[in-house]
Amino acid sequence: MHSLTSASRTRGVHAIGKNGGVSAKEKLLQAAEHEFAANGLRGARMDVIARRAGVNKQLLYHYFGDKEEVYLATLERVYADFRLREQELDLDHLDPWAAMERFLTFKFRYLAAHPNYVALLMDENMHRGRHVRRSKTLADMHANLVEKLAAVVRRGERAGVFREGVDPLQLYISLAGLCYFYFGNIHTLTAVLRRKLASRKALDERCRHVIDLVRASILKPAA
Repeated sequence: MHSLTSASRTRGVHAIGKNGGVSAKEKLLQAAEHEFAANGLRGARMDVIARRAGVNKQLLYHYFGDKEEVYLATLERVYADFRLREQELDLDHLDPWAAMERFLTFKFRYLAAHPNYVALLMDENMHRGRHVRRSKTLADMHANLVEKLAAVVRRGERAGVFREGVDPLQLYISLAGLCYFYFGNIHTLTAVLRRKLASRKALDERCRHVIDLVRASILKPAA
């Protein structure tokens, strides 16, 4: 799709090298993801990224120019991965609530399995989203995501399953908040609540709770 063209290149065309292995550019982006997630933009080091990727640091500058460009490419890469996997959910062929539950479960489980994604989002928010605003792909990715969610909402309204007047944009932000807050604050919450919130049992309980909250919010009482 058009919205994924640039970001898909970092995971698609550039992911495969001439001999069928992982390309140098993809290795650099993989290494950058770990370095930026661990140390943020300010603390990350280009020589560490290059060394971790097993390539010469000059090649890193050749592909990306400077650290901020590597950071932006890394953000586009992790966002694109989420977006590509979301497209595989095939929500259009499910009944409205089943589609909503699948999307919500996917989002929660994805964040649980990708702590680097959470860390990168937290770091970019510290920079007030200035790199995301420069991206030529990320806005389109999320516009399409909201449109997909809106289609599920409208189908639910027409079927008499969802209450009328649910704003898809506000719903998307609420869904994101319910999932993201847990993982963005899991270490402090674990400490102050003295609960093992990263355990499988705790994750299952939280995911079920989020689904129940959303169900109570958007379903008609009779449904």
